Amino acid sequence: MTTIQQRITESFESQGLMKTIGASLYQVKDGEVQIKLPFSTSLSQQQGFVHAGAITAVVDSACGYAALTKAPEEFEIVTAEFKVNLLRPAVGVDFLAIGKVVKAGRLLTVCTGEVRAFNEVNESYKIVAIMQASFANVEK
Repeated sequence: MTTIQQRITESFESQGLMKTIGASLYQVKDGEVQIKLPFSTSLSQQQGFVHAGAITAVVDSACGYAALTKAPEEFEIVTAEFKVNLLRPAVGVDFLAIGKVVKAGRLLTVCTGEVRAFNEVNESYKIVAIMQASFANVEK
């Protein structure tokens, strides 16, 4: 495991929300993090889709951890702002949130993210949400 992977894994494992909703790290690379979220009725809204709050939480975390891969060791990151577009109902058996760094600055990192919904028949997917987000570097 690389230093970046170890740093992200340790931080992710300390997050109560990700544990609560059943999310798990899927892939960690320099400037990109992917988080899986299995469908659960406990995450659904009244029509049976995964709630926008759960979708937003995993893509915010994926983008935030992507930003953390670029942050100096003595810094953590916090979300400064984000915009989410919900493109279609979050229907699927598994969801994959992908966060990617667009520009890492000294104090602010800009990321994009998307959430893919996979169906049970095959591995095809539909994008259900996209995100544009900024993260601030804060000293530990």
